[in-house]
Amino acid sequence: MHRISRLIATVAHLALLGAVGIPILITILTVGATGIGTLVVVVGFLLVPLALLAMLGVAWFERERVAGLYGVDVPPAVFRRSPRTDWLSLPHRLLRIVTDGQHWRAILSFFLASIFGAFTLPLLSLIGIGIPLAFAGLGDAATVGIPLTSLAVPVAWSPLIGLVAFVGGLAGTIGLAMAHRSVSTGLLVPDDRERLEQQARDERERRHGAVRAADFDRTRIERDLHDGVQPRLVSIAMQLGMARDKIESDPAAAMRLIDEAHASSKSAVTELRQVARGIHVAVLDDRGLDAAVSALAARSVVPVEVDARIEGRCSRDAETAVYFAIAEGITNAQKHARASRIRVAIRTRRSSSGTDSLWARVEDDGIGGAERQSGGGIDGLAHRVAGVGGTLTMTSPAGGPTAIEVDVPCAS
Repeated sequence: MHRISRLIATVAHLALLGAVGIPILITILTVGATGIGTLVVVVGFLLVPLALLAMLGVAWFERERVAGLYGVDVPPAVFRRSPRTDWLSLPHRLLRIVTDGQHWRAILSFFLASIFGAFTLPLLSLIGIGIPLAFAGLGDAATVGIPLTSLAVPVAWSPLIGLVAFVGGLAGTIGLAMAHRSVSTGLLVPDDRERLEQQARDERERRHGAVRAADFDRTRIERDLHDGVQPRLVSIAMQLGMARDKIESDPAAAMRLIDEAHASSKSAVTELRQVARGIHVAVLDDRGLDAAVSALAARSVVPVEVDARIEGRCSRDAETAVYFAIAEGITNAQKHARASRIRVAIRTRRSSSGTDSLWARVEDDGIGGAERQSGGGIDGLAHRVAGVGGTLTMTSPAGGPTAIEVDVPCAS
């Protein structure tokens, strides 16, 4: 019974798409072609994005339609962001979206379903013709007119013609429905091999990101120890050595040196604590991301507004990656952006596939112009986020504002 109801639903889908699918695609193509032809004037720059959005809407509709009709797992669309931070970031992102094969496969599925639907409509009409012809012999008329035509056949022939029309229309309709399922699921639902290959690629990217992030953290810790703590400890050792030499001949000078070494040791402890905070944030484990970011904002010399709406806790790796992304964004705004205000937004999001993710955005009102450089702080953060299966994007046009967004799966 379930198969019959799904078959009826498929035929209904095809009939509807056969009536409206091709006109919709023709309209979108017309708008796009008109926009391309009028790019020399302002209207072209409005029509081309409009046609692009309409095509993406068709692709989204087709994915949702096939997933709901057949109960299959159709992967959601991934709108790939651009790594660029200049004025070409938006055109580059649009180009990445347009050249993504998953959208074109969905549009191709919609087009083929519309073609199947265009053939389904006359087949349904054939079924409608066959039923009255099959029972026309019960009447007294010598001839029977074929519905929807001006033709007439002898009443003796009408049952056979009606039966042939009914069976042919029904068989053709069922065949198109079955072909539609095979084609649409083949285009939109990845097979096991493709799914495993994609999982292998994702895992390889995550491993690469984790390795790069670990290397970046190691280099940063080495730099912080070499440039900060190590000279401080050498200075303390020298001061204590000088105090030892002077303790008998000049006790007062020796005491001054000991006091300076004591003060330097306190500074060294503070610097070591800051280095340790860059490795592990205790408050993050104890009180969560909201409290950790609030403490980070309280230490900032630039006013930071924190808007956190987090439902529950995510994994430690996910929260750590988002925390350090926020910390780097605040630090960059303080050092380089000449910002007077920083805003941090944190959200827990639920994707269409039912999985939760942790999203954060750091935006300042500075001068902008930031770039992601190989080996730099943003590059290291991007690898750290990629190592837990997330994404990091940065937009920083000249004149500002600079915005960093991270999106990390909660179950990383």
